[in-house]
Amino acid sequence: MEFRTLDGVDVDGRRALVRADFNVPLKDGAVSDDTRLRTSIPTIERLRAGGAKIVLLSHFDRPKGKRVSFMSLRPVVGPLAKLLGRPVGFVDDCVGEAAAAAVRGMASGDVLLMENLRFHAGEEADDPDFAKALAQNGDLYVNDAFSAAHRAHASTEALAHLLPAYAGEAMRRELEALHAALGAPKRPVLGIVGGSKVSTKFDLLHNLILKLDQLAIGGGMANTFLAAQGWPVGASYCEPELEGEARGVLAFAEARHCEILLPIDIVVAEQATPQAAARTRRLGEIDPHERILDAGPATVERLLQAMDKAATLIWNGPLGVFEVPPFDQGTMAAARHAAALAKAGRLVAVAGGGDTVAALNAAGVAGDLTFVSTAGGAFLEWMEGKVLPGVEALKAPRKD
Repeated sequence: MEFRTLDGVDVDGRRALVRADFNVPLKDGAVSDDTRLRTSIPTIERLRAGGAKIVLLSHFDRPKGKRVSFMSLRPVVGPLAKLLGRPVGFVDDCVGEAAAAAVRGMASGDVLLMENLRFHAGEEADDPDFAKALAQNGDLYVNDAFSAAHRAHASTEALAHLLPAYAGEAMRRELEALHAALGAPKRPVLGIVGGSKVSTKFDLLHNLILKLDQLAIGGGMANTFLAAQGWPVGASYCEPELEGEARGVLAFAEARHCEILLPIDIVVAEQATPQAAARTRRLGEIDPHERILDAGPATVERLLQAMDKAATLIWNGPLGVFEVPPFDQGTMAAARHAAALAKAGRLVAVAGGGDTVAALNAAGVAGDLTFVSTAGGAFLEWMEGKVLPGVEALKAPRKD
C-alpha cells in the first residue's frame, strides 16, 4: 500500500502537527482506559527522538462546534505525561493567538496538547479556513488516527493538503495490517461476520465476497439467512423483510466462488440469561418460543477446521450472545483457536469492531492475534470497501 511515512524525513526543529485520537472514556473526570493514549506513544517518541516539536490535535466527544467544559481534553494531560515520562503542555484552544503563542514557546522535544478540535464548527465541516488556521502552527502533518480517517474533517483531510503529510506509526501499523488481510492477503482467506443485524452489513458482505474464499456468517444476522432458506428460527431475532436480499447475497457468493458457512446446528434457550437452560438443536428442531443464542458445537468445529486450512482471517462480529454465558462458548472457542494459530505463525488474523474487541478481551487473547483494530467505524467502512478520506489524503499529491 502506497502512503507517505516518516521514514527518511528530517523533523529536527520542525513543528509536527500530530492528529491523534484521544477520545478516551472518562469516569468521574479521569481517564478510565488509556489504550488510545498508549497507541500514540510510538509516534510521539519517534518525533521527539528526531528533535521535533510535537503539537497534538484531537477531538473529544461531540460538542457540535461549541465549547463544552466536560468535553475538554485537559484530563488527558496527566495520563499522557505519565506514559511519556515527561511534561505535556496544554493550551485551551487549537487555533488563535493563545495556541500560536504556546507553539512559539516550544523547544525541540516538547509535547503540547491543544484543546478539543470539535469546539470549532469548522472541524466537522472540513472548513478550509479552519484547516489553514491549524496549519499555521505546523511545518508538517502526521495523521496517527485511523479511527477518524473515515471522516472528511478539517484535521483529517483538509489539513493534509496544506502541509507535508505523513502516516504516524499507529496509522502505518493499521494500514499494513489491513492490507495484509484484504489488500494482498495470503490465501485461502476466511472471513467471519457476526452481530445482530444483517440490515447494516449488506455492503460489507458484498465487498468481502469479492475478496474471500470462505465467509462464515454468525450471530443474530445468521438467523435471517437461515429463515431465507426455509429454516424455522422460533422467537429469535430476525429481519424477515430482508430474506430476499439474504438470498441475493447467497447467490452472489455462489457466482463469485466464495463459500458461505452458515450454522449447521444451534444453541437455543427461551431467554438470554445466565440461568436459562441452553440446549443444542439441529436446524429445524427449534420450538416456537425458543431463541437462537449461539452457534452449535458442530458449527464451531467446522469453523475451527476452516481456520486450520486458511492462511488469512478477517473477523468482525461475535457468533452469539457472548456477553451472557453459556452463550459465549462459540465465540470464545473461535477466538482462542484463531489466537493460537496466529501465535504459532500459521494464520494472519486481523479483527476489529467494538463487540469483536470486547469478545477477544473476554477470551483473554486480543494480544495474540496478528492485529486487533479498535477503530470502530473506520474499520467497518474499510471492510465495506469505502474510500477513507484521511487515508486518501496521505496518498494524494500535496497541493503545494
